[in-house]
Amino acid sequence: MISVQKVYQKAIVTPTHHVEQLWRDYENFENTVSRQLAKGLLSEYQPKFNSARAVYRERKKYVDEIDWNMLVVPPSGANKEQLQWVAWKRLLAFEKENPQRVDSTYANKRIVFTYDLCLMYLYHYPDIWYDYATWHAKSELEESRGSIQPAKKTYEGLLKDPANTTALPHIQFIRFLRRTEGVEAARRYFLAVRDSPSCTYQVYVAMVAFCLDKDAKVAHNVFELGLKHYMQEPGYILEYADFLSRLNDDRNIRALFERALSALPPEKSVEVWKRFTQFEQTYGDLASMLKVEQRRKEALSGTGEESASALESSLQEVASRYSFMDLWPCSSNDLDNLVRQEWLSKNIKKKNEKNSLSNGAAQTDIGCPFVTLAETKPYWNFLDVTNQGPLNSSEVISGKRIPYDEEDELPENDSELLQSGTMQYRH
Repeated sequence: MISVQKVYQKAIVTPTHHVEQLWRDYENFENTVSRQLAKGLLSEYQPKFNSARAVYRERKKYVDEIDWNMLVVPPSGANKEQLQWVAWKRLLAFEKENPQRVDSTYANKRIVFTYDLCLMYLYHYPDIWYDYATWHAKSELEESRGSIQPAKKTYEGLLKDPANTTALPHIQFIRFLRRTEGVEAARRYFLAVRDSPSCTYQVYVAMVAFCLDKDAKVAHNVFELGLKHYMQEPGYILEYADFLSRLNDDRNIRALFERALSALPPEKSVEVWKRFTQFEQTYGDLASMLKVEQRRKEALSGTGEESASALESSLQEVASRYSFMDLWPCSSNDLDNLVRQEWLSKNIKKKNEKNSLSNGAAQTDIGCPFVTLAETKPYWNFLDVTNQGPLNSSEVISGKRIPYDEEDELPENDSELLQSGTMQYRH
């Protein structure tokens, strides 16, 4: 009986279809249970019901103006499209006024729902996207006006819903608290949320970056605390290493790399090995540098990460070891040849291995595979996948950009492919 009563009481204060019928049903229910108690309960809920009914009628006027069969197409300037744009704008403005006078968390949910619904139809209208982004930034607007408490309530309203809370709102709130209330307020909030499911390693890094970077001891403790949860996150390891590097703490940097590499699986350790190698090349002696390079080769030998970022070729290692920033110990042409030979040799080998599985064996001539001109195209055309022009070979070696490696074919008579004398071609 009590459960049914609670459902009725929630339904009659919700602006929805047939709310009047729900009220009549609720009256009958209460009078059936107890006429004496019904009078008090009905008088208590009558104003709430009247408000819900008024909101429903007002909202219905805006909703009825919307064409729910409208196609999602770019605007053409037609009069019907303009009318729909105006209708959605009016509905959004109505929801932002919080006509139901509900708490900020529920009101924000309704606004987000309305924007999402609107963008299902006005997806190609940039002003709607801009309005949506501006509404999300209203906390900064309040802060810029000096209204700290309203801004704080906006953040707290977003963070009250655990189901929709991610790491980014936590980070932005920590930043806000540091600006408005100081480091101690940000630290208290961090301690309160650090064990929540939505608190990722980025929150730990943000706490150090925003609040604790000048307090080395506390920052070190925060990073160590995070290691208990994020030892398997290469990104967290590298951020911790950067922090220790700023402190010139060579001993703990080496200890961190050793701890991380003993816990990380090989496929996730590529970037950590790369950073460890770079560290030894910069700060270590020759013996330690060569030892780490050898250990990295052995650790990554079975991961399939023999890419430019892994610097597997001994020649590439030498070029990288003696480079600094954009200065390289050889000419750009030498680097081009180095990159081409590495990728050509590696990928031709892979292609022959595939062919040997399908055809029985790969054809070779004095140790070199026979290939067609078209087969070499993916390895000779080093194009930037971001369409920013041809790759600089030094960037390939340093792992800053990615070679184009698609399986498209060039015409058989492409003379540019005949530049190298290292390959045997069958005509």
